[in-house]
Amino acid sequence: MQSFEIIKPIHVLTPYVRYYWILEDSADIPVSERTLPTGCIQLVFHRGKRLLLVGKTESQPRAFICGQCLNFSDVMSAGKIEMITVVFQPHAARAILQLPLKLFYGELIALDDIEDLELSILSRRVIEADNHDACICLIEQFLIRRLRMLEEYEYNLRRISAVLHKINKQAKINISGLSETACLSPKQFNRVFLDYVGAAPKEFVRIIRMQRALFTIQQDPSISFAQLAYECGFSDQSHMIKEFRLFSGYTPTEYLSVCAPYSDYFSE
Repeated sequence: MQSFEIIKPIHVLTPYVRYYWILEDSADIPVSERTLPTGCIQLVFHRGKRLLLVGKTESQPRAFICGQCLNFSDVMSAGKIEMITVVFQPHAARAILQLPLKLFYGELIALDDIEDLELSILSRRVIEADNHDACICLIEQFLIRRLRMLEEYEYNLRRISAVLHKINKQAKINISGLSETACLSPKQFNRVFLDYVGAAPKEFVRIIRMQRALFTIQQDPSISFAQLAYECGFSDQSHMIKEFRLFSGYTPTEYLSVCAPYSDYFSE
């Protein structure tokens, strides 16, 4: 039996955390899942069996940071699953983790490898907590403590927040113009964006374009692929098909035959 729950953070944390999700699955038979880039850094805790990385001989760490990436990945359960995940706002994990997010690009990095004592203690307490309410309470106490150290990050957080607002609202984005929104030179903008979001601006826009396509199909399953490509900012339909293959491993037709379209980024 599987259960999935999304929990909103307390009000003071909403500028930094989109939501928490909790997944439980008691099935004994292995279940595989394909994950796509979401545009958000995630902090993951395994309280049950860890997921296996398909194609590799290793499991996911017990607690880890999942960085930005441009590729899909396949994971498989190996017993009872109990996962708690913090999904950060796209630009906020930089201030919480106090590390440049470019260090996590394409990686799953165990909390114990980050050399952050508070994070390591949080990991142990969450994994050993009696219930999910206690887990969320521990996580939020940690996040609130980190909010007291945000002053040095606020200026760039506001810059990148304005850029993200523009990316979210406009399907067709001029990358070179985003530095003007941030009031930075192109070179400075690329450096700051990479540090705060964890991917270069061009890469992030590609991730969000894919998420926009998933959300558009989710809202209108009958939309034609040509119209979908136009509305979501792809140069043409063949460009959209190429991006679908990169991000999901499928063409749009193949993807819809095996997956229900859902955008982790745009869905409320």
